[in-house]
Amino acid sequence: MTIANLKPVHIIGGGLAGSEAAWQLAKAGVPVILHEMRPQRETAAHKTDGYAELVCSNSFRSDDKDHNAVGLLHEEMRRLGSLIMQSADANQVPAGGALAVDRDGFSAAVTAALQSQPLITLERGEITVPPDDWDNVIIATGPLTSPDLATAITQRTGEKALAFFDAIAPIVHKDSIDMEQAWFQSRYDKVGPGGTGADYINCPMNREQYDAFIDALIAGEKTDFKEWEANTPYFDGCLPIEVMAERGRETLRHGPMKPFGLTNPRDPEIKPYAVVQLRQDNKLGTLYNMVGFQTKLKYGDQARVLRSIPGLQNAEFARLGGLHRNTFLNSPRLLDPFLRLKAHPAWRFAGQITGCEGYVESASIGLLAARFAIAERRGETISPPPPTTAHGALLAHITGGHLESINAGPSSFQPMNVNFGLFPPLAQPASYDKEDARKYGRGSAKNRANKSALSARALNDLAQWMNGSRADAAE
Repeated sequence: MTIANLKPVHIIGGGLAGSEAAWQLAKAGVPVILHEMRPQRETAAHKTDGYAELVCSNSFRSDDKDHNAVGLLHEEMRRLGSLIMQSADANQVPAGGALAVDRDGFSAAVTAALQSQPLITLERGEITVPPDDWDNVIIATGPLTSPDLATAITQRTGEKALAFFDAIAPIVHKDSIDMEQAWFQSRYDKVGPGGTGADYINCPMNREQYDAFIDALIAGEKTDFKEWEANTPYFDGCLPIEVMAERGRETLRHGPMKPFGLTNPRDPEIKPYAVVQLRQDNKLGTLYNMVGFQTKLKYGDQARVLRSIPGLQNAEFARLGGLHRNTFLNSPRLLDPFLRLKAHPAWRFAGQITGCEGYVESASIGLLAARFAIAERRGETISPPPPTTAHGALLAHITGGHLESINAGPSSFQPMNVNFGLFPPLAQPASYDKEDARKYGRGSAKNRANKSALSARALNDLAQWMNGSRADAAE
């Protein structure tokens, strides 16, 4: 129920974080005005005017809540009533052990939900400076914050926001892939949400083909940087393939082109030297994206080099890869534990601009920003989620877990995906049984047991935090 005369919270940015924040606030009875500048002003990466548009991969990554930190984050978000996870689950496509979505269906589901919520007012148009009478603002403009708003943030913070380059992977029309050379298989035949264990298209390479591919990548013509972009670093979790190739000839073969867990059914005795995988990108199954193949090659060279991959010699591309510049705050220095700007607490930040990386990570920080704003609007007290939870571990990294950056300056704070390395360690190592040791090896069995124990602890602590939190959005 809406509290009488409650002022609205203004959210700037209709991406995953802003959309999630708007939903959480409205479900808790707090009115919201959600500002999105598209289509009046476009960005370098977006193609539509839909809310929560996915501009890079269509994968939300692993959905394994017991052994993977991002899968655990998925589960926590589901328990917290996440619109993003609800829409992702409703629009999933086969992807082995990962949760991947039909990008258009996903965005349409989020957009429809926001439009149906009476406490959410959707306004189109760019906000360059939030007015002074907006006393509770969530800035969730993501890595493509408009220059004017970035300038306003810089003026409030007294320092420049950081930046890095993020590359986009190509998408291929399935019917142009030569299935006489490629085959369907998930790595280690793993069955995931909506999948069969044969969810990826695999294009094999022998040693000679791989070496020629690496040479072509390195020699290909790349996107030129503008002078002001020349020293902008990459995010290591989304490196262009040619940058990986330049770091060592075997780098790709131990990264996105690793052949492990895959067997070519036409020649099972000969293991491929490298494998390029493609993952379904839409529900119709007509589009497949090249997994881990973010690139900054210019279009002409890009198409030529990618068509040298066996099975893709006749590939038709629905979208070629690209490159865009991302910006983020030096959050440990600038934000308090509730994601408010220390220099101007009326402004709260959410999503990738805070220095998290990944779709679900961005949405989860939007969810937390909303819960903090709900408590503030209601005049209630709320504590941050425990650092033992996926939400709390990610929040701690953003707002103070990377203490080195406070003294060393902005260059040492980098965007990060959620991972178990951000969690406080277990009081004692988890035990594992002999069967797991035989199946996975003793080291792997121990690692799996520890991850399972970390996940169980996280979900238990999340439940306690939810029970003690009066800013509960799931009414």
